[in-house]
Parts: sequence; structure tokens; C-alpha cells
Amino acid sequence: MSARSNLRVAVPKGNIFEDALRALRGAGLPVEVLRENDRKLFYETEGTEFIVSRPSDVPVFVEYGAADVGIVGKDVLEEQEPNVVELIDLGTGGCRMILAASGEKAADVRQAIIHAEVVHVATKFPRTARRYFERIGRQAEIIALHGAIELAPLVDLAECIVDLTATGTTLRENNLVVLDEVSTSTARLIANRSSYRLRNKEIAGLVEAMQAGVPLG
Repeated sequence: MSARSNLRVAVPKGNIFEDALRALRGAGLPVEVLRENDRKLFYETEGTEFIVSRPSDVPVFVEYGAADVGIVGKDVLEEQEPNVVELIDLGTGGCRMILAASGEKAADVRQAIIHAEVVHVATKFPRTARRYFERIGRQAEIIALHGAIELAPLVDLAECIVDLTATGTTLRENNLVVLDEVSTSTARLIANRSSYRLRNKEIAGLVEAMQAGVPLG
């Protein structure tokens, strides 16, 4: 990790971006700079630097020291298992990791799982899906996809899916029903292990301020 004077924060694009900004703003960080140009990915301002990246990349930037701290969903942490320090649960961006199947075939899929038949499971979270089936002692062939997970049961690529849902709207629109809840997820603040040791007072102050929701200083 290169020495730098400013705290560097990795912020995720997408669904939890606004929640992340609110949490950081509540701790007194100058996050409004991130709204000045939505095409920029790196910002320097008032003693703080910001990286804006895909949620799945936030733990990578933090683990390898390109960022000191970052905000990311628990679902990403469980899937990637990065070597980082998980500091606090921000309690925002709540969603569920679920097992789901087509409404017409849900009963058959349930029976196949109960009778320990091998089921084909499409997912963007292969490690999470594999651990789930190992935990319940059932067999599954995991098919990794990068998008359109809900399509897999509709075209017979897989009998069921493991995916993230917040409202369930996309599931209902594609006639999918939830068979089981795999896990729940909220946004977490994480830190690079070296940064946590070397900048402990600064990071601890950030944690305290984010928990209290009041500005630093």
C-alpha cells in the first residue's frame, strides 16, 4: 500500500450509492463533489479521496490497498470473501439472497431438492449458492451467469436460481416464486487491514461518526 496523506474511500455505484453518500455525509465527508461529474471515477477534495466503482470491485480496491475504506453489500463480501476488516453494518440497502423457481415448476423443484436429486442452479453468486446447498446437504450443479438470471428457468437452462432481491418485483414479473431465503444483506463499511493498523485513529473516528450520524470535528 502506497503512503498517502488523504483517506481514500471506495464508493459503490448502483443501488446503494445514495445510501453510501448519506452515511459518509453524515460523518462529515465532502461527498457532494461526487455529484459534480458522474463520469469521473476518482475525486480529490478537502483531505479525502474517493473512488467510484462497481460494487463487486469495492472489496478489491480495499483489500489491495488502493482504498483505505469502502462501502459494499454483505452479499458481495459473502461471495468474494475478501481479506478485509468489516467495521460496521450501516443497516441500509437491505435485500435478500433467495432460491427461486418458476411458479409452474416450484413444487417439482422442491421435491427434487427434498429427495436429493441434482438440480441445476443459475446464479451470479456461485460461491454463495454452493455453500447454501452444502449447508442443507443437497446436490446442485451451479451455472454461473453475469446477468438475466431470471431468464434461466424460463428457457430451461436451470430449474432454479439463487439471486438477490429487494422488492421481489422482478421475480413476480417473471413468474418466479421464492423457495427459500439463503441470506440477508445490508451495506457494510470495510477497511484495508494495513490501513486499519496505520490509520486506526482516523478510521475509528470515521466509524464513530458514521454510527452517530454527526459530522467529524
